Amino acid sequence: MSQTAQKANGWLVGIAVLCGLWLIQNGSDTLLVPPQPSTAESFAAGPQLQPGSPVAEPMRPSEPVRIRIPGIGVDAPMMRLGLGKGGGLDVPPDGNRNIAGWFKDGIPPGAKGTAIVAGHVDNAQGPSVFYALGALKRGTRVEIDRKDGRTAVFSIDAIEVYDNEDFPDQRVYGDQPHASLRLITCGGGFSEKTGYQGNVVAYAHLAEVR
Repeated sequence: MSQTAQKANGWLVGIAVLCGLWLIQNGSDTLLVPPQPSTAESFAAGPQLQPGSPVAEPMRPSEPVRIRIPGIGVDAPMMRLGLGKGGGLDVPPDGNRNIAGWFKDGIPPGAKGTAIVAGHVDNAQGPSVFYALGALKRGTRVEIDRKDGRTAVFSIDAIEVYDNEDFPDQRVYGDQPHASLRLITCGGGFSEKTGYQGNVVAYAHLAEVR
């Protein structure tokens, strides 16, 4: 396993842990249950492109600066996220409901390989940037503006939810021959004692470059 893959593995494990504790520390008294992925939008077996879906050539690496998902009302700036001392992800600021982060030591969105982007599902004030991630449909477009002035346009291939104990590391962050994207937030069941019990993951591929 490469050094990048090892870091990605530690980061994803960290997401599951942080999601379980985050709402306990910052949750409001009235809980709004985020939408959960429909089985109709999931993969039957492993990540794969939808038949006939256009696939764009990978772009040169460039830092992402903004993410838009018009289908669920997302329009947010992006920030770099590294690994904390414990090996988990340094999450975006708790108080900012409209910001997403990308793993700065991994693949930038649009470049060849698998790029990882994470965002909170909620905070003490209510829904956050990826609250509606579970409501995505196959074919939904995700636009990511980059520092090089170009926009990477991704097409959603599937949306799935996993329990923390059964998070499929290789399936989510494993290398791909094209430019791939994973959007991750907290989800699944919720416990007042331990918080969210899993993660919602949206799989996408680069379909267009603008």
